Amino acid sequence: MEEALLGGSLRGRRWDVFVEELKKVSNIAIPMVVVTVSQHLLRVVSMMMIGHLSELSLSGAAIATSLTNVTGFSLLFGMSSALETLCGQAYGAEEYRKLGIYTNGAIISLLLVCIPISVLWLFVDKFLILIGQDPLISIEAGKYSSWLIAALFPYAILQALIRYLQTQSLILPMLMSSIAALCFHVPLCWALVFKLNLGSGGAAIAIGLSYSFNVLLLCLYVKYSSSCEKTRLCFTKEVLPSTKEFFHLAIPSASMVCLEWWTSEIVILLAGLLPKPQLETSVLSICLLVSSLHYFIPFSIGAGASTRISNELGAGNPEAARMSVLSVTVLGMAEAIVASIILLCSCHVLGYAFSNEKEVVYYLRDMTPLLCLLIATDCIQAVLSGVARGSGWQHLGAYVNLGSYYLVGIPVAILLGFFLHLKGKGLWIGLNAGSLVQSLLFSLITCLTDWQKQASIARERIYHSKECARLLAN
Repeated sequence: MEEALLGGSLRGRRWDVFVEELKKVSNIAIPMVVVTVSQHLLRVVSMMMIGHLSELSLSGAAIATSLTNVTGFSLLFGMSSALETLCGQAYGAEEYRKLGIYTNGAIISLLLVCIPISVLWLFVDKFLILIGQDPLISIEAGKYSSWLIAALFPYAILQALIRYLQTQSLILPMLMSSIAALCFHVPLCWALVFKLNLGSGGAAIAIGLSYSFNVLLLCLYVKYSSSCEKTRLCFTKEVLPSTKEFFHLAIPSASMVCLEWWTSEIVILLAGLLPKPQLETSVLSICLLVSSLHYFIPFSIGAGASTRISNELGAGNPEAARMSVLSVTVLGMAEAIVASIILLCSCHVLGYAFSNEKEVVYYLRDMTPLLCLLIATDCIQAVLSGVARGSGWQHLGAYVNLGSYYLVGIPVAILLGFFLHLKGKGLWIGLNAGSLVQSLLFSLITCLTDWQKQASIARERIYHSKECARLLAN
């Protein structure tokens, strides 16, 4: 009888811990959705305004956006994810001063990376002409890419500041600054594009100014807020050595993000080689747009997972980290089920939101079940990618993404799309196959993770870095 009561009491405590952890993750994830969407909308709003100029301007900006995402923004976004490990574990270990050191080191590193990217963007038009693109569109894309360099440097600083605040669960200032930047961007972009007649260049300048405005707001918060008093950004002689530690995690972090991000671009390019390329490209682009918009939700849950797990591992609490994994997995799976049901119920009208062409609408209806499958696997892998960033095993994530998409996903897509003549459906099934393998491998790695060992590694990383800084100071 006593054993039964003891077992019931233990289960009750575990349930209470699980519910409490679910609340903590949700408090980070829900506002992070707004932060991520607001920042994404800056570029979407610019594209919408460019679309009202001319078809040539829109085509050039669309190609430039794709290239700059692949060669620049995705790289900076991925590299900055290294701070989720470094700052998160330092905060959990109560080594608050190291957050400022790591963040400053990351900002310096990211700004240095921006220099070769900027040079590359100056020659986008020549590259596009070289690979056979229309010269007029190439020149327009080159102009847009050149002006977009103004957005690259503030974007790098912004991503570092976001990770710095996120790992401390300081979500409200990011939420307010992102919304303020979006509200600032809309009238600014309209004025530059239409009133000052700067065209697509004005839209690119507006993106840069809006990112800079967001950075300014966050810098003011970090400098004057009492919440950042212990972790204040500071430039000391420890900052430059910290860049080595940052790059050690930033390279696999960037590989994780870029290898997955680039797959979507490859699939769209392959769709252009199919019979009826306009139809195939349009439908697959719509599917990718829907899945990308939805991705912000599981990505934000993953951000919550990264924060909670890195904090608990840094604090030396492996059991709490394990409970965080369980809570975010349940939350991610529940969201995947809800999203898939909504999408399936709206499959007959979804196409009309994007086109009045019956062929596009019917094709999109047939693609909806496959789209739901991708959304479900995306939820799992996005959440578990957050677990990877929080734990510090980004190098394993990079290998998983390389194998999943480039050894499975792309080859299956080419086989089904071109050789078995499934066309666009075949390409999308290949994308699903890669995402499914990715989710299974991430799940396997997470299940086999020794959380006690991960906590030891986290503590060793923090205190080894501290010892190196002490020796340097002497």
